[in-house]
Amino acid sequence: MDATIRKWTRAALAAAAVVLLLAAQARSGDLEDIRKAGELRHLGIPYANFVTGHGDGLDVEIVRRFAEHLGVAYRYVPSTWSDIFGDLTGRRVRARGDDVELLEKTPVRGDMIANGLTVLAWRQKVVDYSTPTFPTQVWCIARAEFPAHPVVSSGDIDRDIRAVKLVLAGRRVMGKDGTCLAPGLYGIDENVARVFSFPGGVNDIAPAVIKGEADVALLDVPDSLVALEKWPGMIKILGPLSEEQRMAAAFRKTSPELRAAFDAFFAGLVRSGEYRRMVERYYPAVFRYFPEFFGNPG
Repeated sequence: MDATIRKWTRAALAAAAVVLLLAAQARSGDLEDIRKAGELRHLGIPYANFVTGHGDGLDVEIVRRFAEHLGVAYRYVPSTWSDIFGDLTGRRVRARGDDVELLEKTPVRGDMIANGLTVLAWRQKVVDYSTPTFPTQVWCIARAEFPAHPVVSSGDIDRDIRAVKLVLAGRRVMGKDGTCLAPGLYGIDENVARVFSFPGGVNDIAPAVIKGEADVALLDVPDSLVALEKWPGMIKILGPLSEEQRMAAAFRKTSPELRAAFDAFFAGLVRSGEYRRMVERYYPAVFRYFPEFFGNPG
């Protein structure tokens, strides 16, 4: 057995162990349990226009309607980026690149996560995702007066990413560890720039850049669109650091029927045109960046 096969085998065994341990920690919490309890607990974190923190948001509306579809009450359960996967599975975790480290046990507080959650390899070892619900990408943002022009798209995403990384050389680059904005996920380390993790919430990254706490920050598309609207003329997009990504709702691996019910419900929401109308209220500019995702390739 060569080194590559041994490495792959160890990774596969580690992933399987994570699944088994997490399944042992959490109560089933599948569809029948939700109906018996008469309540769907929606785990979320105030983020962009998915969960505003004021009782609304794109994902709040979607999950509220899903609860109505199931015939149960809706309850929003606030969480944090460091706690949310433990709140779902009963075991806190820490990302290690594309791998995950299991930490202490913790009470299960919710039945699904929906707050603009990006699909990442390490997260797929912890939860099962729904069908994609929103498109995204990681961009680099800077103050409007930052001394570099935005990278002009070449039509080759890999070339554009390399061009952005050249702009980052020697700069103070801010991300957010434990999220899709962790610089290490995109090959940004001390060999490229002076990297650090923002200690506050993701919603506060754009204003922190405006205040000069970093030269450049990683921010994904939804939050960038909100920031451009909220602080017009104060920030600019330098270019992409990732290929196009997907966001989705997340479920325990012991809740396949609940996830399947959500997928069927969401498909109906899309077919009816109601999902598009919801997106238009919260992210009117997103259709310009991702027309194919929303079935408008023209």
